Amino acid sequence: MVVECKSLGLFGLDAYVIEVEADVSTGMPSFDIVGLPDAAVKESRDRVRSSMKNAGFDFPLGKITVNLAPADTKKEGPFYDLPILISIMQATGQILPVNPKYAFIGEMSLSGTVRAVRGILPMVIKARQCGFERIYVPAENAAEGAVVSGIEVRGVKDIHMLYMDLVGKKEIAAARPIEMQSQLPPDYPDFSQVKGQHEAKRAMEVAAAGGHNILLIGPPGSGKSMLAKRLPSILPDMTFDEMIETTKIHSIAGTLSPGAPLISARPFRSPHHTVSAAGLSGGGAVPRPGEISLAHNGVLFLDELPEFARSSLEVLRQPIEDGVVTISRVSGSLSYPCSVMLVAAMNPCPCGYFGHPTRVCTCTKGAVQRYLSRVSGPLLDRLDLHVEVPAVNYDELSSRTDEESSEQIKKRVNAARAIQQKRYEGTKIRCNARLTPSALKEYCVLDSAASKMLKTAFEKMGFSARAYDRVLKVARTAADLDSSEIILSKHIAESIQYRNLDRKYWQNV
Repeated sequence: MVVECKSLGLFGLDAYVIEVEADVSTGMPSFDIVGLPDAAVKESRDRVRSSMKNAGFDFPLGKITVNLAPADTKKEGPFYDLPILISIMQATGQILPVNPKYAFIGEMSLSGTVRAVRGILPMVIKARQCGFERIYVPAENAAEGAVVSGIEVRGVKDIHMLYMDLVGKKEIAAARPIEMQSQLPPDYPDFSQVKGQHEAKRAMEVAAAGGHNILLIGPPGSGKSMLAKRLPSILPDMTFDEMIETTKIHSIAGTLSPGAPLISARPFRSPHHTVSAAGLSGGGAVPRPGEISLAHNGVLFLDELPEFARSSLEVLRQPIEDGVVTISRVSGSLSYPCSVMLVAAMNPCPCGYFGHPTRVCTCTKGAVQRYLSRVSGPLLDRLDLHVEVPAVNYDELSSRTDEESSEQIKKRVNAARAIQQKRYEGTKIRCNARLTPSALKEYCVLDSAASKMLKTAFEKMGFSARAYDRVLKVARTAADLDSSEIILSKHIAESIQYRNLDRKYWQNV
């Protein structure tokens, strides 16, 4: 007799339903799994056999055939151990046929316990969309799955626990969602710890308010990394939808911590400069999310930007523009969201003191040009704000004056984001940095003085069309911080000053 139960699989960010069919018949003892299984799925045979025997259940000695449908889709990972075991127990009469509205996901240990797997959140979301009433998942993943409403999630620790539930002797309690709010740890670095650098702080505030990319350039020890690492403390609170989006990616990548089933603080990813292009964008035989996707709805910080491989930097150009990265392999193409704030920091030359007011630069002119040329013009053009972070003087460092805290800055950022959310309500635009060319005309209205100033700057500074758009977007954010619906000349002036450094450092490169 052929029996079946339901499970789910993963392909990129999307999940799909899998029917696990089992047939146990007389014949030479064998155990075959068909339906394009990979090595991890084929190894389910040994895990299921040992777990059933060691847990005290009968494992059939006949010919066992398990089919994972649809058969033309590659199956990978240990998700199917539990549904395969349940199918065999049904086929051998150890349990009655299960409700077709129930789904099972989990990896089996040899002793019969159920181990955690990655990707539970997108699979539970898919199960709810497909009309499943209940889903059994590893106990360690239950809190993660419980954030999805409209479906009952039951956490399973071992086979005995599941068996008692399915035969009606002892029901497993449904997992309850944990109340989560967008918040950073109480000891997170604060902007009040940064002395001086008021212009750079203002630029970080503008970047946070509009979701803009930013480049920090200055000598060693000026505070570039300090500023970047404190950026999440002034970013707007995450919405629940953003939490779900971000958690799905980290769930698939297997980077969720057991005590945090839902990511409630904006991610901050800071890969080392030796990271490969695939490490940034994602990849592998079965493509997994890269650093740019793991930073979705948060910050991707690239310290010492020119030290990154040119191929790694160039792979960022399209994703930071479109907010999505597409990975193509022979097995298919996958798309991962990557709506990030790109924050980059760099020295102006190899020794770090080119243009320093007191320290002498020891680099030759050719060495400076080669160093700066590692950052290509097209990538530089995609960074909305170029900010110089000068060395801090003694008086500023020794000052007893209290600096503005992240909480104070965040209030202004939240107010500006609230204006943007109201303005773009009903559209797919979430912040000014994501304004489309057609939306620029509608939402970036300039007064006559601002329009004249922008025209003069465009002609004298030789802006590209992309730079023109980005100047408008940053000016729109500066106006929002002033609660001004019309972009004024002072907002354009501030935005233009954030495009001067490429003329100072890169004009002869």
